[in-house]
Amino acid sequence: MGLRKFTKDVIKEGKRVRWPKADVLVPSIVVVIVISFLIGLVLFGEDLLGQKLIEILSNNAK
Repeated sequence: MGLRKFTKDVIKEGKRVRWPKADVLVPSIVVVIVISFLIGLVLFGEDLLGQKLIEILSNNAK
């Protein structure tokens, strides 16, 4: 299967897909962005706590 046929098949299949309407898509995008931001905040907090813990442990070891 050549690249040209593959590209043609992908375009053909893309036209058959039932894409979501904007009124469904936009709220979904907002949910994904909010959840990603919250997970980022949690990871940032864990990183800061881990950094402080390592500092405390390394100062106590001296």
